[in-house]
Amino acid sequence: MRKYIFIFKSEIMSSLQYVSNVFINFIGYFIHIFIFINLWNYMYDDPTQLINGYSKTQTMWYIVITELIWTVIKARRLCRKIVQDVKGGNITYNMNKPYSYVSYIVSSHLGECTIRFIVYTILGITTGLIFMGNMPSLNIFKFIIVFISVIFAITIQILMTIAIGLLAFKIEDSLPIYWVYSKFILILGALFPIEFFPISLQGILRFTPVYVVAYGPAKLFVDFNYKNAIYILLAQIIYLALGYGLCTFIYRKGVKKLNVNGG
Repeated sequence: MRKYIFIFKSEIMSSLQYVSNVFINFIGYFIHIFIFINLWNYMYDDPTQLINGYSKTQTMWYIVITELIWTVIKARRLCRKIVQDVKGGNITYNMNKPYSYVSYIVSSHLGECTIRFIVYTILGITTGLIFMGNMPSLNIFKFIIVFISVIFAITIQILMTIAIGLLAFKIEDSLPIYWVYSKFILILGALFPIEFFPISLQGILRFTPVYVVAYGPAKLFVDFNYKNAIYILLAQIIYLALGYGLCTFIYRKGVKKLNVNGG
């Protein structure tokens, strides 16, 4: 565990060298928020109107949180890196290292995300307050639960991205699979709460990554409920275990295939 903490800290220190880039990249996040806030302003003619149980303010804050999680991770870049490592053979250098490749990537990318997460959270909440004037009421205990849920969501998304990237062991390029996965999460969870979809689809979505990487933490932020918090955190813990296991399984199968074929 100590070596992964060291990797995590090293990436944080490295990210601090380019903190100015984080502020520049925030412009893209701001543009997305600005567009969707204006969209929901148009759809909610009456500020007191509810759409599927969500007020205008709740819907806007939902977008702020899901876009925050989505933007911080930069999952496409991570997936491309893993695909290139597999295709280029760089991954072979990690086979005999005294650490787990999956744990190394998770620790490294979490460290890379940390500075972006801190900066984007501060600027994102400030942006939300500028446009909406207030934010959902959360006491310190509820805030901690939401924070934990967001960290779980980021980690799960990293694991899912690693799993997709490692599919390059089986297929030449797994980036198209990531493209489909990312659009699935974006449309069915990041842009709209699950409640905005037909009831028959809602039940299915609650068993997909949408529930744990986008909807869950955003739902807790805009409409905190202890019962929902328990369900969401339990689902995230299950996904963390399954996601890590899936990544490890795909990696070991890929390494075995390389060894059989002579590297």
